[in-house]
Amino acid sequence: MDELGYVHPTPVQLAVFEHAMRGKDLVVQARTGTGKTAAFGLPLVDGMVKRGTSAVQALVLCPTRELALQVTREVDSLAKHRGVRTTAVYGGAPMARQVADIRGGAQIVVGTPGRVLDHLHRGTLDASGIRVFVLDESDEMLSMGFLPQISDILGFLPANRQTLLFSATLPPDIRRVAETRLRDPQFLTLSGDHIGALEINHYVYIVPTDKLGALIQILEVENPESAIVFCNTKDETKRVAAALEQQGYAADWLNADLPQSDREKVMAATRSGALRFLVATDVAARGIDISLLTHVINYDFPESAEAYVHRTGRTGRAGRTGTALALVGPRDVGNLYLLRLTYKLRPIERQLPNARDKKTRDETDVLRMFADAFSAKKPHPDDLALARRLLSHDEAEAIVAGLLRDHLGARPDAVDEATAARRTRTNKSASVEPEREATLEAPKGPPAERPAPEPARAAPERRRERERERGRGRERDNERGRQRSPRNDFGELPDLPKVEFSDAPGFAPDAAAPEPVTNAEATGAETSGEDGGEEPSGSGSEIYVSVGRRDGAKPSDFETVLRAAGVGPESTEYIRVRHKHAFVSVQPEKLEQAIAALNGAVIAGRRANAERARGQ
Repeated sequence: MDELGYVHPTPVQLAVFEHAMRGKDLVVQARTGTGKTAAFGLPLVDGMVKRGTSAVQALVLCPTRELALQVTREVDSLAKHRGVRTTAVYGGAPMARQVADIRGGAQIVVGTPGRVLDHLHRGTLDASGIRVFVLDESDEMLSMGFLPQISDILGFLPANRQTLLFSATLPPDIRRVAETRLRDPQFLTLSGDHIGALEINHYVYIVPTDKLGALIQILEVENPESAIVFCNTKDETKRVAAALEQQGYAADWLNADLPQSDREKVMAATRSGALRFLVATDVAARGIDISLLTHVINYDFPESAEAYVHRTGRTGRAGRTGTALALVGPRDVGNLYLLRLTYKLRPIERQLPNARDKKTRDETDVLRMFADAFSAKKPHPDDLALARRLLSHDEAEAIVAGLLRDHLGARPDAVDEATAARRTRTNKSASVEPEREATLEAPKGPPAERPAPEPARAAPERRRERERERGRGRERDNERGRQRSPRNDFGELPDLPKVEFSDAPGFAPDAAAPEPVTNAEATGAETSGEDGGEEPSGSGSEIYVSVGRRDGAKPSDFETVLRAAGVGPESTEYIRVRHKHAFVSVQPEKLEQAIAALNGAVIAGRRANAERARGQ
C-alpha cells in the first residue's frame, strides 16, 4: 500500500471493509470521488476472492466503458502483490481478447451491462462461481435504462451470492432493487453528491444570446486549470470544442458518436492533464471520474436539478475546492429556480467580463510571462541591490513603466505571446490516478510505475469532421441572422453592466461604469458575417485600423482607446468593424489626435496600425 501512497482509509472505506468481509449485502450511499472503488476493491483482493481458484469469482458492473476501465486499473493496482487477476469487458472492444482473458484465469470481471450479458448468453462467461456482485454507480445505471439488463444478469448469478450496491443518491428505484434483490441489506449512508455540491462555489452568467462568444470571454477571465464543459446535445459538443481549439485551448469532445479507441485516447489525455477542456454530454460523461478537476462548466444548463448536482459533483473532491459555472439563458430561468428550491443551492450571479477585465487579464498574462522568464534565472547580487534601491525610489513606478515600455515596444507581439502561452498551458499535475487522491496524505515512497497515457490525437477523418462542424455552425448562424462574435465569428455579446472580479483569483480591477454604446452599435452600422458590402468611401475624417473581428475586436474596444486620448463619443461619427480591419470616422479636427491614439494601441490583444483611409 505504501507504493500506492495510501496512508489512511477514507470514511467509505472504513464503513464498508468489515461488513463486506463478513459477507453482508450492502447498500452504500457515497458521493463519487470519495474512494468507493477501493472501498470494494480492498475487500475483494484481501480475501473475498480466493487466489488459488482460477475462475471468475467477482463481477463488478459499471454504467460506462470509461468507468469500467477506470475501476479495472484501480483494482489491478490494489491486487498487484496479491496474485488476483482482473479483466474489463465492454462494448466496442474485441470480443476474442476478452474471452481469452476470462479463460486465462481472470478472477474479477469488471464490465458494462450490455457486454457482460452478451458473454453470459454466449457461454463465454461462467457465472456459477461468482460469489460477489458489485453494482457501481447504480443510480446512474438506472437513469440510463439498464434495469432490464441488470435483472437479466442477476438471473444468471447464484442465489447465495453477496451483493454490494454503491450509489451517489438513493432514489426509490434503488431502494426497490435493494429490497427485492438483496438479502437483508445493510444501508450505509455517508454523503451524496448533493452534499458535495454544497461544498463548492457556484456562479451563473446571464447570457441572452451568443453563448459561444460568452463562453470564450468567461474562460479568458476565469482561466480554469481543467474543466468539463457540459452540453445537452452531441452537435453542440463538437461545435464548442472546435471553438475552444480555434482559440488555442487544448480541448476535445466526448459523446456517443465517438469510436471507442478515440474515447480511450481522449480520456487518457484528460486524466494526464494534457487536455484542459473536455466537452461532453451527460450520457458520455456518466461514470467518469477525473482527478484534480477545478471547474465544471454548464454551457447548456441541465434540464433537471439532479443532473446539475451530478455534473457539479465532479469537482471539489477529496476536500479540494471546486467551482461550478453556468451559462443561463431566458429558457433556463425556471430550471435555475427549481435548483434553488430542491437543493438550496443559490449560485452567485455574475455579469460578463468587459474591456476593463480583458485589460486586466492581458496585464496578468504579461506579468506571468515575465515571472516564467526570470524565475529560473539566478539574478546577480549587484542587480538585486539595484532593484531594491529602485523600488524604494520616489519615481519607482515611472522608471519601471519606462523600462517595460522599452522592452515591450521592442516586442510588439508580447501580449499575444503571453495570451497564447496561458491558453496552451495544461494541468500536468492532474496525472494522479482517478479516485486514489481521496486516500492520499503525504504519500510515502515512489508511486507505482505506469506507462504514460498516449495523448489524444485526432485522426485525419476526425479533423475533417471538426472542420465540417465549424462550417455547419457558421451556416446556422447566418441562417438565424445573428450577429457574429468578433473573436470567434460566432456572435456579438450585448453590453452588460460591469462585473467586479475581486472575488476571482488573481483579479482586482477597479470599478468602472458600463461601457457606452457607440454610434455604430446604436445604428447597427457594424456588419455581420465576412467582409462584404460596400467599403467606406474614404472621407477626410476616416481612419483605417489593422484590427478586426477575427482578432476579437468590437466597437467598444476602439472607443475605449479614443476616450482615453480625449476623443469622446461626441467626436466619433461611426466605428465599423470588418473581419480583418476596422474603419473609424471622427470629426476632422480630431483626426490626427485619433490616429495618434489608435496607432500602436493594443486592441483585442493585438497592436494596431492606424492611418488615414485610402482615397484621402
